[in-house]
Amino acid sequence: MKRHATLVWKGTGKEGEGSLSTESKVLSNSSFNYLSRFSNGEGTNPEELLAAAHVSCFTMKIAFMVNAKGCTAEVLDTRCDITMENDSISASHLSIRAKVPGLSQEDFTAIVNEAKEKCMVTRLFNLPTTMDAVLEA
Repeated sequence: MKRHATLVWKGTGKEGEGSLSTESKVLSNSSFNYLSRFSNGEGTNPEELLAAAHVSCFTMKIAFMVNAKGCTAEVLDTRCDITMENDSISASHLSIRAKVPGLSQEDFTAIVNEAKEKCMVTRLFNLPTTMDAVLEA
């Protein structure tokens, strides 16, 4: 499987602007510029997209692993924070709150730890990745 994204950029790095699109059209001519990258300007940025990739891969891995234990998640509510400092992406932090009837705390802990290690995006990033995980009753 291959997927693609495109960016058309016009202008300088600081004053220019890009238009980002993905094959699926989830992003279609989305704004990308200096302010969206390094401030709070409108538009997306690579760090936000990396967080979306990480949270998606990690959460889906957990869903499959929960199902392999004979359970179905009512909800897996996950957040990923990507840290950029000193011109480098330096860390990823995953926070998950889950409600999975029939799953023990011990199994949940094992699943999230294994998912963090086996998630393809975690392995791709090869960054320090921390995690908070809560299984709700």
